[in-house]
Amino acid sequence: MRELPVVPLLHAGAALRNALRRGCRTRGLRVVTCRSRDHAARLLATVLVDAVVVGARRTGPDAAGELVRQYPGIPLFVAGPFRPDDGPTLLSYRRAGVRDILVDGVDDHAAAELIAGRGASGVRRAALADAPRLLRLTEPLQLKAWHEVLARSGIATTTAQLAGALRVTREHLSREFAAGGAPNIKRVIDVTRVLCAADLLRNPGYSVVTVAHVLKFSSPSHLAGCARRIVGMTPRALPRLGVRGVLGRFLRGRTRSRL
Repeated sequence: MRELPVVPLLHAGAALRNALRRGCRTRGLRVVTCRSRDHAARLLATVLVDAVVVGARRTGPDAAGELVRQYPGIPLFVAGPFRPDDGPTLLSYRRAGVRDILVDGVDDHAAAELIAGRGASGVRRAALADAPRLLRLTEPLQLKAWHEVLARSGIATTTAQLAGALRVTREHLSREFAAGGAPNIKRVIDVTRVLCAADLLRNPGYSVVTVAHVLKFSSPSHLAGCARRIVGMTPRALPRLGVRGVLGRFLRGRTRSRL
């Protein structure tokens, strides 16, 4: 079973918590209830976080704004028992950069769908919507493998693990994936991890060391070596490229691994 991206939840509402856990699980996300902001910060530094949900009673607009400044690429949602006369407070949250507001008792059952669609992995998927065409992935197995690789971009994944998830042999997957001029599967695993690293490193709150740890590279040097193979650049240069830039450089002559 692959490790799921995490949604830290710093909010006491049981109804929202239960609805989020059920809904996020079916959408490939794992909700972790946090006891404090320090707990949420530890999650950001150790696992791939897709979005953060905080309660208005525990995180005011100023604290929310600081979190957005440190992690602008990780959407922040604020939940609370808001009323119509809370307009000025809601405006302060939106000005602070909060992605969206969740009203307790109103948005509970829609929250998971909203977070999954607007979370970091959803934004990356949207940015890479045309990647299968650009990578010459047209066959059903190629497309299934691509989506599985993309879902695993936050962890170290082998061809054998992918083959097991897709219920084919490793040899069959390697052969069929590279058919028709597509890159080989090992190269695509690498590019999705570098894409994810580029996305994370545009957040001021992340260092190269932290991103290497979050994405389960064995060391920062391992991440650096992977970035050099894929785009010919150091990890510190990845934020300038962004997700689309990494894909573009990969397509310009770096799609085959050295055997």
